Amino acid sequence: MSPSPAKEANRLSQILDTFHQIHGGARFPVNVDALALDCASLFKMPDPVVRVQAADIQGFEGGLFKTGSAEWSILYNESLTSPGRIRFTKAHELGHYVLHRAGQDTFECSAKDMLEWTRAEKAIESDADKFASYLLMPLHDFRAQVTGEVTLHALGACAERYGVSLTAAILQWLSYTDEKAVLVMSRDGFMDWSSASEPAFKAGAYFATRKSTIEIPASSLASNGQIAHEKEGIFLPASVWFPHADPTMQLREMKISAEQYDCTLTLLALPKGAEVWPPRETSGPSEP
Repeated sequence: MSPSPAKEANRLSQILDTFHQIHGGARFPVNVDALALDCASLFKMPDPVVRVQAADIQGFEGGLFKTGSAEWSILYNESLTSPGRIRFTKAHELGHYVLHRAGQDTFECSAKDMLEWTRAEKAIESDADKFASYLLMPLHDFRAQVTGEVTLHALGACAERYGVSLTAAILQWLSYTDEKAVLVMSRDGFMDWSSASEPAFKAGAYFATRKSTIEIPASSLASNGQIAHEKEGIFLPASVWFPHADPTMQLREMKISAEQYDCTLTLLALPKGAEVWPPRETSGPSEP
């Protein structure tokens, strides 16, 4: 059984906390390169990471490779331009090093492997994502940054603090919040992928994007080409997104258009008492 991603990331975070308490300096964002190169000496591992660098690696975002009898290299795609994506990719590969290196010598990870944090069919990728999220955005600190009603302004400030993408910051918030919220990434009017908080999932508020092609609702904010960004959110009937919701129920829809990636990020915040299951589908969720 692999070590716990949260436990191993928290061990490193505690070392970083102590170091910065003693020596000062900026605690965030995490210097993943230095941490990866020091990791073996910190924990007396015989097979260190000896390099972290960009490389011409086609077809995947990042990789961890055994490059000698007892050495490892972390590589990330040289075509990446977003510092946040680069930092998360490095941390993801460090997660493979800490958690999984005893099981295989090569890890090649796609862009989707960095986003879908709960896919049971690729458990090691989910573990590496969780490790990266806990390392870069420790929950004790993250919770202190997001208080009151969540907005994309607040989550964007978290992304800047931790040096990660807005998507990664939203996914981290979804991983622990007791709010019913759903993140949707769409292109050309269709959902590419989606992630729901656990309370939202249990209330039927999720989209099974791995099983079917789902169109963005025509009357949603996400479909409104006249509005590129809405970080505070606007209220609209929950039935726009969830047809079986009570007709009087409203949700708050927030939106960011990421032109450089030709996609739209939409965050849906539902009322705490929301239930949107179809009629007679009340026995609870099955994994989408």
